[in-house]
Amino acid sequence: MSTRPCRFCGAPVEQPFVDLGETPLANAYLTEAQIAQPEPAYPLRAFVCSQCWLVQADSFVPPEDIFSHYAYFSSYSDSWVEHARRFTEMTRQRFGLDETSQVIEVASNDGYLLKHFVAAGVPALGIEPAENVAEAARQIGVPTEARFFGEETAQDLVSRGLAADLVIGNNVLAHVPDINDFVGGLAAVLKPDGVVSVEFPHLLRLIEGVQFDTVYHEHFYYLSLLAVETVFAAHGLKVFEVEELPTHGGSLRVLACPTTSQAHETGPGLAKVRGDEKAAGFDRIETYAAFQSRVAPVREGLLAFLDEAARDGKTVAAYGAAAKGNTLLNFCGVGTDRIAYVVDRNPAKQGHFLPGSYLPILPPETLAETRPDYVLILPWNIREEVMATMGEVREWGGQFVVAVPELTVLA
Repeated sequence: MSTRPCRFCGAPVEQPFVDLGETPLANAYLTEAQIAQPEPAYPLRAFVCSQCWLVQADSFVPPEDIFSHYAYFSSYSDSWVEHARRFTEMTRQRFGLDETSQVIEVASNDGYLLKHFVAAGVPALGIEPAENVAEAARQIGVPTEARFFGEETAQDLVSRGLAADLVIGNNVLAHVPDINDFVGGLAAVLKPDGVVSVEFPHLLRLIEGVQFDTVYHEHFYYLSLLAVETVFAAHGLKVFEVEELPTHGGSLRVLACPTTSQAHETGPGLAKVRGDEKAAGFDRIETYAAFQSRVAPVREGLLAFLDEAARDGKTVAAYGAAAKGNTLLNFCGVGTDRIAYVVDRNPAKQGHFLPGSYLPILPPETLAETRPDYVLILPWNIREEVMATMGEVREWGGQFVVAVPELTVLA
């Protein structure tokens, strides 16, 4: 069995977690001209380190190929923007943030979160590697620097008087190839009693919900509290509270501070999630080895549904040009022969095609024009929002469908 060094601790890693074959990059949306060209594909596999329990991707795609020009804009999800607004209110109250404070968000995207701090008069700075997305943030008044974050960037910020009372990293910890450099940067940019707040999809929910479609090349890690505490501790950070969130199919918000700080009391969520992971066997290799066998039934269920719909003369469209949808469609081998198109609210994606499956990405109004019998919601984590905003689908007798964790026609 081949081994690779753990991205965090360097120990030999050989235990597979999931293997989804070779797929194109999940956010590499294609133009019409690109469809005629050979499309690069890379192995999509994850393994677990039996020393630190960090689940990590195998193949390496340079982050510059993924994040320097990016098609994901956070502001196109209403529920996510509201989630961010509530977070800013909570942190302002809990940590006493005001005009004398400094907030930094890493992977700040289009300013969807920091704009709330700016509106409240709290100094805020975004660090966003994609220039096109950073510019969108600047246009709404959020100061944003287009650069990758790590220890070098952190030291530069501190030298400029920008040490942080609060540094935020929502859904970025899984995206950094060098986790030691990144977490070292989080620690370095903090004031002595500063707080790190990171959110990430919880590995426990991924396993329970068979959420294999959240595996894609942008994600170098699939994170547990167990692994995150180990990584943080190695860089002088201690976790003092954990909150379980419904976002992205089930996430954790981890609050940490320098190990030398006495300013933050330990909250009850920390022990609760530690206990949940212990009960799930997160410190046993068998837990991770068992996941692969649960993936194939999802593919079988989706293909059986699509085949039956075709036999019955029913039409199927998809909603949401989401990365998780691309993993699902490519693993299942689904293309335009089974699903006509996908709609998405993001104008930056419209007029393009999904990688691998080549589904055309069209505006949401297309659903009312063509009236498909079924709408497969690819970002199943926001299915309630989708069904609420696209309620007219039911007016012509259309039905919504999700494929994960099992094929379900939604009532």
